[in-house]
Amino acid sequence: MLSLDFLDDVRRMNKRQLYYQVLNFGMIVSSALMIWKGLMVITGSESPIVVVLSGSMEPAFHRGDLLFLTNRVEDPIRVGEIVVFRIEGREIPIVHRVLKIHEKQNGHIKFLTKGDNNAVDDRGLYKQGQHWLEKKDVVGRARGYYQENRSVEDRTYLFLILEL
Repeated sequence: MLSLDFLDDVRRMNKRQLYYQVLNFGMIVSSALMIWKGLMVITGSESPIVVVLSGSMEPAFHRGDLLFLTNRVEDPIRVGEIVVFRIEGREIPIVHRVLKIHEKQNGHIKFLTKGDNNAVDDRGLYKQGQHWLEKKDVVGRARGYYQENRSVEDRTYLFLILEL
């Protein structure tokens, strides 16, 4: 029924009102895209905001939490840091903590990750034959998060913590 009501409203509009509504919608969409692209430039990350999709990082992060990412080339990756990485052949990025770092004499860094709630490291998730991740695999590093605290007397509290 909702779609029929919407179509009736559109039919009742004159051309000027319809053009105005289409223009407003276009401006909203283009503004959202400009903000997203601006965030990409500022953070250096192809995906400056991601949603946690699994429970592998509990208790630090829960499903539905938002992570704010940066991916500055000059910042070194450190043990304990939370990274979002993409594995070749998989579309969905993974949020896990850096467990070990392996640095070669030429300065090339490889690292191993693990979910806080997982019993073993992520080598089983990496593509076959891959034992370490490289900087090219990183989508971003968690610099802040937004989470909903679900446990305080049926009230909802929102937290935003940023580490710049």
